[in-house]
Amino acid sequence: MDEHPHRVAMITGVTGGPGKAVAIMLAELGWSLFIHTECSPQEAEAIIDEALEAAEDNGMDIQVAAARADLGDPEHREQLLDRALDAMGQIDMLVNAPWDAAAAPVDLLELTQDDYTEQMDDTATACIFTTQLIANEMVRQVQAGMIENPRIVTINSVHAYTSSTDYAPQCLARATLSMMTRLFADRLGDYGINVYELRVGLLSAGSEDPAHGRYDSLIEQGITPLRRWGRSQDIARAVAAIAEDMLTFSTGEVINIDGGFHLRRL
Repeated sequence: MDEHPHRVAMITGVTGGPGKAVAIMLAELGWSLFIHTECSPQEAEAIIDEALEAAEDNGMDIQVAAARADLGDPEHREQLLDRALDAMGQIDMLVNAPWDAAAAPVDLLELTQDDYTEQMDDTATACIFTTQLIANEMVRQVQAGMIENPRIVTINSVHAYTSSTDYAPQCLARATLSMMTRLFADRLGDYGINVYELRVGLLSAGSEDPAHGRYDSLIEQGITPLRRWGRSQDIARAVAAIAEDMLTFSTGEVINIDGGFHLRRL
């Protein structure tokens, strides 16, 4: 039996950061990749090359393909799935990596409906209906005997339960994604499709981030028991554990990648 059977992960939102780290980690483990990206063709090609090099360095022979799409557009989502199936033939794992676009803070009492709708569409709506589309394809492939025990992972954030009145749309969108995980886990259990949420805390965006200095201070003061910034590799390792069947009797599970922030300690 092949020690490293053909396994395909579809990863959305790969423009760098967590999505890219997940892609590289899975490539090292021998997963073929279909990458959704919104970056330039040149940047996407660089990510493909890096993933292929990571796989080769670990003695893995994989395929990697990438495509651009607006996940908020139903037609684009369908086209993305068609391209994934044309390139890879199957999807064993979906990794949703929806990261909030940079936005200026807006006080809750001054929030407009357009602000709210834009964030919900870009983050929650796009992710929910992408997941629905891929979940239906996974069900089809399971029933056809093409794949076994597929899984869906959504990279979320502590905004799912942490109030930030200057970023209300982000909080609402992330809370929606958390319920999305529970709903899909409930609906897909009969097909052996496991669903997980990775709830990420303070993730370093580099010293150029205007909030970096403030959170440096809070981390030093102990806002998290583990007194360091989170890193994209921390997220990638958690996805790897799921990818490598380390959590087969868990679904609807929230895995906190937050240095202990969720403890809400006094």
